[in-house]
Amino acid sequence: MGENVTDRRPALDVDWVVIGSGFGGSVSAMRLAEKGWSVLVLERGEQFRDASEMPSSSWDLRRYLYAPRLGLRGLFRLSFFKDALVMSGAGVGGGSLVYAMTLYVPPRAFFHDAQWESLGDWEAELAPHFETAQRMLGVTDVTGDDPADQLLKRYGEEIGVGHTYRKARVGAYLENPGREVADPYFGGDGPHRMGCQHEGRCMLGCRHGSKNSTDKNYLHFAQRWGARIEAGREAIGLRPLGAADGSDGWLVTHRRTGRSDRTARTIRAGGVVLAGGALGTNELLARARFDGSLPRLSRRLGKLIRTNSEAVLVVTVPEGRAEAISRRVAITSSIYPDPHTHVETVTYGAGGGAIRGLFTVLTGGGNRLTRPLKWLRQVVRHPGWVAELVFKPRWGQRSIVVLVMQTLDSSMELTFRRRRGGGVRMQTRQDPERPNPTFIPVANAFAEWLARETGGAPGSSVPEALFGIPTTAHILGGAAIGATPEEGVVDRDHRVFGYENLLVCDGAAVPANVGVNPSLTIAAMAERAMSTVPAAPGASDVVPLGSLPIPGRTAGGEPEPVPQEVPSAA
Repeated sequence: MGENVTDRRPALDVDWVVIGSGFGGSVSAMRLAEKGWSVLVLERGEQFRDASEMPSSSWDLRRYLYAPRLGLRGLFRLSFFKDALVMSGAGVGGGSLVYAMTLYVPPRAFFHDAQWESLGDWEAELAPHFETAQRMLGVTDVTGDDPADQLLKRYGEEIGVGHTYRKARVGAYLENPGREVADPYFGGDGPHRMGCQHEGRCMLGCRHGSKNSTDKNYLHFAQRWGARIEAGREAIGLRPLGAADGSDGWLVTHRRTGRSDRTARTIRAGGVVLAGGALGTNELLARARFDGSLPRLSRRLGKLIRTNSEAVLVVTVPEGRAEAISRRVAITSSIYPDPHTHVETVTYGAGGGAIRGLFTVLTGGGNRLTRPLKWLRQVVRHPGWVAELVFKPRWGQRSIVVLVMQTLDSSMELTFRRRRGGGVRMQTRQDPERPNPTFIPVANAFAEWLARETGGAPGSSVPEALFGIPTTAHILGGAAIGATPEEGVVDRDHRVFGYENLLVCDGAAVPANVGVNPSLTIAAMAERAMSTVPAAPGASDVVPLGSLPIPGRTAGGEPEPVPQEVPSAA
């Protein structure tokens, strides 16, 4: 009797490895475990097991900044490139640990971007998954206007777009301030929660457990259903087992983050979900292409990198005008000055003072030669601004950060070079036809208005002012959805072209600028991708958690209406 082909398949250690634990990784881990598969999550950052382990402030560098080779294993990562300064998260929960909790359904333009519009009616197809993600992430509406809200609303009215003002939808437990209560979201099956105390330090890591970061929902249930999480482990290799297309499984090599390859281990998995964020996923795929492990990988890897077309500015108000501007969650409202531009006010709250190092005096547009000269002129003309922005105390409580995002079709690409001794060096290159903006006039206009109204000091980000380099907290793309390998890296179901059981379920797969905070979009897209993965053999059919109203208090509810086109600003 001949040998059975299946007998020659390599033995596996786990059904699925999920690399990364942010919005895409958390969703993937939970849904795979829910379907009866064994799951291992590899997270390069550390695990913050309770709120008390969060950094005490942004000056608590060891627990706030992520730079493992320097011994800093915090939750906030800065990555410097020629064309962008990228802010991202690290740790079990990924970007959800440091994001501002703002969860919007994107404008209609995102669903109809040319990169993927022909592949489906995305607005309709993703709608139920947006609703599920909102329930899982506990989306609720901010109520009440603080002083920064009132200023934003008045500015919108003055430029003729007051009707676009809206309160933010956030993932936070806003009820019962300062009180710990039994799980209010999942019929008592989730962790206990503490009512938000409106300290404004959401992006420094919530020390009260009020933020609905993914360790409080998706990862909580993933572990309950058997998923394992290994923190402080960095994936450095990815290779098919047996068949060249990965249909027999995958060999994943990982090491202690920041350490040498001597700490490396391997694990054999039936499938792999890449969810290490746009930078992490692009880096790992580039490594595998360089070492010959993934020769079929699309040449579109690294293309269509999006910054969400962002600008980040700040206005630091005088001490006497600062009362209550940080007594809120990080983001509480927004307006649309024009059909493509979304503006929010943000606070870091008490303890955010180290962030001031990212800002300098407000500087206008220009090129990389003229902007430093304009900056120097501003420093000479406005020494008072320098004092407010750089030296005076209580920066976190006195500063209104201005976050501007656009749906415009702009992009750059990541280029890859092999490092000596292994690894990949990534660098950026602007798309010559559709470059990411290095200056957004509407952003400066609002910052200038806000400074006049408050008597404050307006500031630009240091990279933008001195080098014409924008700052983004929402890097996307590089392994984008496309119709064919000539147009994208993954298909409409997030499967890497040319391979089996290899998916990209994070911001790397997002094909267009979202134009709003993209966390909910990443989660909803991952929800849809996971809905296409079959259940494990013998697993009983289950109704996915969150796909129906949850007994007790149902978080979220109907998705926020997609914003309609608005008149251009006057």
